[in-house]
Amino acid sequence: MSQQEDARNHVLRASIDTAIARLTNSYDAGGKLLICGNGGSAADCEHIVGELMKGFCLPRSLSSADRNQLTKTCGDDAKFLGEKLQYGLPALSLVSHSSLITAIANDIDGDMIFAQQVWGIGKAGDVLLTISTSGNSQNVLLAAKVARAKEITVIGLTGRSGGQLALLCDVLINVQSNNVATVQELHLPIYHEICRSIEAHYFTK
Repeated sequence: MSQQEDARNHVLRASIDTAIARLTNSYDAGGKLLICGNGGSAADCEHIVGELMKGFCLPRSLSSADRNQLTKTCGDDAKFLGEKLQYGLPALSLVSHSSLITAIANDIDGDMIFAQQVWGIGKAGDVLLTISTSGNSQNVLLAAKVARAKEITVIGLTGRSGGQLALLCDVLINVQSNNVATVQELHLPIYHEICRSIEAHYFTK
């Protein structure tokens, strides 16, 4: 590995670690993660939510106190719920609400599908993860701008240049490719690493 490649990997690792720290700080303060992207990146948004809202690599069984609370309120279903429920880390994919997205596109503007949601449900201390291979998707850029206005941390997951999104991010994770398919393939191990690390932070016994 060349010194240049080693330096790039060091910067990438530092950005990933910073993103993990920002997310854990948000969760510690009662915040949530919002995620947006288009096309293949939209699928990544839902993938990430799936890793955070239930167990990924570690068990997330309920505590005795929470099982007891279920016993008090859930009757015959308490035992089943106590055994099956898992702790989740609050995460919302902004690509998943088809009725809302189409209403925003029809009634307001198609470029507003993510920005309107950030404005409606985001709060200071939350985190917005923006995924864009080019870094230039207008609907993602507008969501990032609204997030900054609401004091929401913006993390960008992009290709090499970062595009216009790079200027709006508190943390930029830009992989070293401009090829769309390659960028998407490189994004997956990065967000898996983020999800694994955050899960380990909260659920390692």
